[in-house]
Order: sequence, then C-alpha cells, then structure tokens
Amino acid sequence: MSRHASALSALALTALIWSSGGLAIKLVDAPAMAIAGLRSALACVTLLLLARGRLGLTLSRAQVLGGLAYALMLVTNVAATRLTTAANAILLAYSAPLWVALAAPRLLKEPTRPGDWGFVAVVCGGMVLFFLDRLSTGGLWGNVLACGTGLAYAGFTLAMRAEKDASPLATAFLGHALAALCGLPWIIGAPLPDPGSLLGLLYLGIVQQGLSLALYAWAIRRSQALTAILVMTLEPILNPLWVALVLGEIPGPWALTGGAVVLVAVTLRGLRSAQEA
Repeated sequence: MSRHASALSALALTALIWSSGGLAIKLVDAPAMAIAGLRSALACVTLLLLARGRLGLTLSRAQVLGGLAYALMLVTNVAATRLTTAANAILLAYSAPLWVALAAPRLLKEPTRPGDWGFVAVVCGGMVLFFLDRLSTGGLWGNVLACGTGLAYAGFTLAMRAEKDASPLATAFLGHALAALCGLPWIIGAPLPDPGSLLGLLYLGIVQQGLSLALYAWAIRRSQALTAILVMTLEPILNPLWVALVLGEIPGPWALTGGAVVLVAVTLRGLRSAQEA
C-alpha cells in the first residue's frame, strides 16, 4: 500500500473511531463529569505509553491556553451528548470555524476576507435552526453546551495556530490531564460502574481518544489538506447515525436542517481553504 493510501485509510479509521464517541457516551451509566474525567485519565495513560514519555510538553503560553480549551471541549462535549441528541452535540460543535473567523483578525492578525462573512452568516443561521425544535430544559442546555464545545474547539485551533511548531499531541495530552482533574470529584463520588459501563469507559479513553489521536497525528502529516478535510467530515455524519441505529434517537426536523446547513458550509469553506493553500 502506498504512503498516500495508508494515510487515507488511517484518516478514515480515525473518523470512524471518533464518530463512535456519541453512542459510547450514551451507553455508559455514569454522571457526565465522571465519564469525561475517566475517559481523559485513560487517554493520558495511553498517550504517554504510545509516545514513550516524549510528548514534547513545553508549557508555553499558547500550549497551556490550547490545553485549557481542549479540556473545556472534552467536558462540554460529554455533557452536551448526555443532555441533547448526539446529532445536535456533534454538529453544533462543528460551528468552530465561525468563532475562528471572528477571532483570528484580532488574536492572530489574520484578516477575515469579505467572502468569509457570508460563511459566518450561513453558519449562524444554521445554528439558530437547532433551537427551533421543541426542547426539554435539558435539551436546551445541551444545545448551549454544544455551542460551547464549538467555541472551545476554536480556542484550541487558535492556540495551535499561534504556536505553529507546537505538538498537537502534547496539547491534547495537557487538555486530557486538565479534564481528568476537573472530573476527579465526580469520579470519587460515583458508584463503581457495571461491567458494560466499564468496558465503555475503557473504549472511550484508550481507543476513542488515546489511540485515535496518535493515529490522526501520524496520518495528518502524510495527507493533503483537501483529503483530510473530506475524510474527517465522516465523523459528524456517522456519529448521530450510530446513535439512531442502536438507540433510535432521531433529531428533530429543524435540527436536521440546521445540521445540514452547518456541515455543508463548513465543508465548502474547508475545501476552499485547502485549494487556496
């Protein structure tokens, strides 16, 4: 198999593994913060073993800010997935490019071009549609947290962009370590998980986060930007699909429409950026 084909296969496998997170989180019987903390603790151990302790931690300002943003992204994603539909949780998180477009001119001195404001308007419109469905109080807060996930993801991206030579794996490790600390009080207070939940937690920490991050770091260095963008859009498509097939959780019509708007806008914006690069 050629290098390009190997990288393509690795990216597809990464997207497949990441997409399983929504279903696994739904199936684990534990508080959201305990799930987030245990998943991150297991991911930290996995990343340390895979990197043989050489992660490249520098604790620079950008790396620390990136780690904080990544930790916030991890925690809000788990909480949002437990409170709203998996589709809402993952697709609202994909609003991250909106926040990057708004913040990059001020924080990175990278101008947002006139055409980008059309993209911002479309994504904002798509996000509004999610809130037009009839939602329980928990579902409403789940959507709000999912928007927070997108905001945190944007912060992680901006921090990595600010320190271009930083190791994404090291920043992700720092984020997982912080998320594990945040979840510690809930882990201590939670009852012992049943065998099924324990298997789910092991999968989330070791495979869905730890192994997949290492696989993604390997593949992204060997892939074209355009290829990576196209393949990784499998995640927000497959994530709610697994939950719908196994648990029968179907998002409302407005959420489906909003998700399609956000996903298409983000994909087209990413394609344009990759072609320009």
